[in-house]
Amino acid sequence: MGLKVSEVARLAGVSVRTLHHYDEIGLLRPSGRSQAGYRLYADKDLRKLQQVLFFKELGFPLEEIQRIVNDRAFDLKAGLLMQRKLLTEKSVRLKALIQAVDAALESLERGTAMSKEEMFEVFGDFDPSKYEDEVHQRWGDTDAYRESKKRAARYRKQDWRKLKAEGDAITQKLAALLGAGVKASDARAMDVAEEHRLYISRWFYPCSPELHRGLGEMYIADSRFTENLDKVKPGLAKYWRDANVANADRKAS
Repeated sequence: MGLKVSEVARLAGVSVRTLHHYDEIGLLRPSGRSQAGYRLYADKDLRKLQQVLFFKELGFPLEEIQRIVNDRAFDLKAGLLMQRKLLTEKSVRLKALIQAVDAALESLERGTAMSKEEMFEVFGDFDPSKYEDEVHQRWGDTDAYRESKKRAARYRKQDWRKLKAEGDAITQKLAALLGAGVKASDARAMDVAEEHRLYISRWFYPCSPELHRGLGEMYIADSRFTENLDKVKPGLAKYWRDANVANADRKAS
């Protein structure tokens, strides 16, 4: 029979008016109507509403959410994996902000002044979350992912700065090879890809060639990764993916 709009509103923690609005704009239209004309929501509608609310919580505008969830090519599992990745990144960012607030409170209580750098460094370009390999979540809560979280929890500011510098250096090496016209399957590009794999193993978790291949695929599948890498050098995301794939194939042979 399906659930009425009031039941769905209570279940999802949204207002009836919100559900009416989603229906009116074509974002979430119920699958059926009762004889009395009441909206009736099927299980598939509830799954779609869950997706809408996930994306909304992440700050996506309704127009973008509508484009994503109404796309015939939309894959529910891929959507959930992306949402988990983005939520993980958001949680890391919020944790950093909470630590900054705590530091400000401690400074206030002690009557000591924070330096200008300490006051605003959390708002700068440095973002530890970008070095968490969220792509791992494609394989669930694995030992590798737990190891990554355990190591990252021990790192201090100087550790994050060091791994950032190392990561930036690897990025620049690959960008230089791309700019020089070196093919991603060239041994030089594969060697840098291998350096990156070992970098992840050293800082986060044991990264097998196959896991590293998966990371490269995420650089293409996730527009956020693609945009960030292509800012360094147009085409770098695909080049990096191809180098990872070539290196994984080399390791398997």
